[in-house]
Amino acid sequence: MHYDPGASKPSNSGIPPRRAGIPHILVVDDDPMVCAAIEAYLVRHNFQVTIADGGEAGLRALESMAFDLMIVDIFMPHMRGFESIRIFHERAPTIPLIAMSGYAFANVNSPAPDFLRMALELGAARCLRKPFAPASLLMLINECLATDRPRFANATQAR
Repeated sequence: MHYDPGASKPSNSGIPPRRAGIPHILVVDDDPMVCAAIEAYLVRHNFQVTIADGGEAGLRALESMAFDLMIVDIFMPHMRGFESIRIFHERAPTIPLIAMSGYAFANVNSPAPDFLRMALELGAARCLRKPFAPASLLMLINECLATDRPRFANATQAR
């Protein structure tokens, strides 16, 4: 399901009923290709997925639906750097957040700040550097749900 940033409800004409025992994941990224790939992979692995095409749409989705986990890009338009991680964590401190970043530096010889470590300090449960293998994403999701949400421990181990 995709969350329309201009609408007050998801674009599929309403909020789908929560599927019992199926973790609901919010994916927030401004890159439609990344969103499509993550959504396809997670749906195949029996997750309920809501896509938000940016920080503002993600925050509206968070206000109107219940989620078990969030996957949030660190750098998106209309949110300055780590603002997205800080805000999502403040709005939903009990929901595990996986921060992802594909930020690359033009000069590989210059010392680079560790953006993913900074995201952990701002409340992310786990971090993932883009590009990543789908299996790595699934592993982090399962770790977050098993650690932060014990009720999903058995369901995620079967994946």
